[in-house]
Amino acid sequence: MLTHSLKSIFALLLISTSLAKPLLPTPKDFPILGELEPLLVREIYDSNDREASLATIAKNPAYLALLKKHKLTLLGGPALGQLSPTSTSIWFRTAQPAEVTVILPDGTKFGPTQTTFASDLTGRITLTGLKPNTSYAYQLLIDDKPASPLPKNLSFRTAPQANFNGKFSIAFGACSRYVPQLEDIWKVVAAQNPIAYLTLGDNLYIDLPEDQQKQRVHYYRRQFHPAYRTLTATTPIYSIWDDHDFAANDDEGGPEIFKPAWKVKNFEVFAQNWNNPPYAGGSDHPGTFFDFTIGDVHFIMTDGRYYRHRKGKSLLGDFQKNWLKETLANSKSKFKVLCSGTLWTEHADKGGKDSWQGYAHERDEIFSLIRDQKISGVFLLSGDRHRHEMFKLGFDLGYPLYEFNSAKVTNIHTHKANPHSFFSHNEGNFFGLLDFDFTSANPSVTYRCVTEKGTSPDHLKFSTTLQDLTPSK
Repeated sequence: MLTHSLKSIFALLLISTSLAKPLLPTPKDFPILGELEPLLVREIYDSNDREASLATIAKNPAYLALLKKHKLTLLGGPALGQLSPTSTSIWFRTAQPAEVTVILPDGTKFGPTQTTFASDLTGRITLTGLKPNTSYAYQLLIDDKPASPLPKNLSFRTAPQANFNGKFSIAFGACSRYVPQLEDIWKVVAAQNPIAYLTLGDNLYIDLPEDQQKQRVHYYRRQFHPAYRTLTATTPIYSIWDDHDFAANDDEGGPEIFKPAWKVKNFEVFAQNWNNPPYAGGSDHPGTFFDFTIGDVHFIMTDGRYYRHRKGKSLLGDFQKNWLKETLANSKSKFKVLCSGTLWTEHADKGGKDSWQGYAHERDEIFSLIRDQKISGVFLLSGDRHRHEMFKLGFDLGYPLYEFNSAKVTNIHTHKANPHSFFSHNEGNFFGLLDFDFTSANPSVTYRCVTEKGTSPDHLKFSTTLQDLTPSK
C-alpha cells in the first residue's frame, strides 16, 4: 500500500504532467533552428528515456547532415557569467565533443576545455587577470576554428570595484516562456547595455518534474535562438528558478534534501545550463541560491522552491535561511538586493498562498534581522506575476522597504493589475532596469520599465537613494 507521502508525490506528478504547456514550435522557415528543432523534439523530447540528450542523436544521420549543411559547431552560447573586476566565465555548448579555446585581441589564450557527453556537451572557461570596469572583445574557437554560428561583436565589460564612483545598469525579469514571435526582446535587453541580467524564475515554463530529457530540449531551443545569444554573448546572466522550472505550478519541494529524487536531477539539469557562481549550499544542500557583488551592490539570490514546505511554514529551509541571514549581516556593500522568484509583499496575489506572505513568520524573521542590526540599503526584487510594479511593504526597517517586480519578458498570459502597488503595468512585454549612480556622496538607484519597443514610460519609474534607505541612529 502506498504511504500518504508517496500518494501525494504520485498525484503531483500526474497533475504536473497534465498541466505542462505544449511547446510553441519555431517556424520551419526560421534559419537553422526551424530545421533542428523537429529533430530535437522527435528524438529527445518525445523519448521515453529520461536520460536522453545530445548524446542520443550524436550519430543520427539527419543530425549529422544538419551539422554539415550549416557548418554547425556551436549549439549554445557563448554565455557570460560569474563577473568580477578581474575575471569572467564563458559558457558554451558544442554540437559534438570538442576542444574549446577563448582568445583575447592581444593573443592571450584561455583553455582549452574539452566538452563531453557527460556534461551534455557544455563547458566553461574562466578568463582571469583582467582590468576592472574594462571592455574586452573575445573570440571562441572550437577545435582551433571559429565557432559557428556566432553572434557579432563578442565582448564584455568587467565589473567595477566596490569604490567605483560611476554609473551602471542591471536588467532583470522573469516569466520567459519560449515564444518564437516574442524572442526579439532579448535584443532590446542587450541594447540597454546592462552590465548583467538577472532572470528570476519561470525562465522557460517546463512543468515536467520527472522528464529531464524534455527539460533539456527547452534549454536547447532558447540557447540556440540568435536573439537570445545576442544577449548572452555580451551580458553576464544570473539565474534562479521558480515553480515552472523547478516542477510545476505552485509546487513545493519539501524539507528533504535529496527526496523526492526528481528535484535533485532537475537541479543538476539547471546547474548544467546556467553560468552561475558556485551555489551556496554546494553538493550537501542543493538549490539555486547564491550571491555576488557588482561594484557596491550585493545581490542575494534565493531559491524559494527546492525546500519550500507549506506544512512546515518554511520557504527557504533552515540551511538557506541561516545562509541568507549570515550573508546579509556580513555584507559590506552599500546596496543589498534580496532577489526572489515570488512576491515579498503582504498584498500578494492568491491571498499569499504562493508567495512570501504565506510564510510571513520566516520572511519577518529576515526583516527583523535587517531592522535590529540596522542594515542599510536593502530593497527587494521578485518575479512570478506578469506585471511591472512596485510595492512599499508594511514592515518598518527604520526606512521604507521597497519591492520591485517585473515579470513578463516573453509571456503572452497577463495577470491583473495589483491595486496595492504604486504602479502596475501589464500590457505587452517588458523587463526591469535598475540604474545605479555612484557619482555623488549619496548614491541612488532608479527602477524603470523597458518595453519590447525599447521605451521607458515615465509613470513606471521610481528613484531612491542610499540615504533614504538608511535607518536613523
